[in-house]
Amino acid sequence: MFRLVAVIFSLISAVSAFAVAPVDTTSQVIVSVRDQKLMLVQNGGKVAMYPVSTSMFGLGDSWGRMTTPLGYLAVEKKIGDKAPVGTVFHNRRPTGEVLQPNAPGRDPITTRIIWLRGLEAQNAHAFQRCIYIHGTPEEKKIGRPASYGCIRMKSSDVAALYDRIPLGALVQITPDPLPKLAKAQPMQPTTAILAATTPPHIETQNRDRLPKLVNVPRVKSANAVVAATMLAAPPEHLSQNKPQAQSATNHTEPTETASTVTPEQMRMAGALAAERQKAKLALNKRL
Repeated sequence: MFRLVAVIFSLISAVSAFAVAPVDTTSQVIVSVRDQKLMLVQNGGKVAMYPVSTSMFGLGDSWGRMTTPLGYLAVEKKIGDKAPVGTVFHNRRPTGEVLQPNAPGRDPITTRIIWLRGLEAQNAHAFQRCIYIHGTPEEKKIGRPASYGCIRMKSSDVAALYDRIPLGALVQITPDPLPKLAKAQPMQPTTAILAATTPPHIETQNRDRLPKLVNVPRVKSANAVVAATMLAAPPEHLSQNKPQAQSATNHTEPTETASTVTPEQMRMAGALAAERQKAKLALNKRL
């Protein structure tokens, strides 16, 4: 029982150790063994092309043969972020040494490491065999088979490629020539970017094409008293018969009718009633 549990835990640990990055098909790298060139393809168009070196020992995925595998692979790991061009790596760790192109007597891995994972039976051992796309100081040999299984590039080229491809990018290594593809079209800017970069004269022209709004004339009150009374609505029982709005050029007083009472008339009537009440109270006190 305990042995079975131990086996299950060991399998779980093995699976987690080899967790894979999801394949990203928006970016694809095609390596032609025949042309000794690498093409970066994005959104179906050619973005860049670089000279490379594949294995001097031929093609295949057998252990200990130092051959370059064929077929579809994916970028599993990227190592060397922001390292100086020419940085020397040993066991995938920078040593602190920086080599110039064609440094004599040296053949280490330099600048960047793009570690590949096989997606097919014919390249299933690629990750364990440490098949990389990497830089080399032996740039004079780039363009012909000269590696020990990896894809070698010039240091400046591999640094540029490293920045352009994401984890999971699809990599195809083929014995055939590279396909003839049109250059990738630049991505169309979004509406927000267009608005931010529109020249002032174009923006003015676009604004002039908009439909013009009709100016609504302002309604002026007949006098200041009527304008002030419009700030607050009268009580509901007094708002059934509202006064007609007067034009700005008509200064005549509203016509008084039996059923129409203006706010001014209401205030005057209230003031008179108050005066009469005061006079009545004063008269009662004297009596």
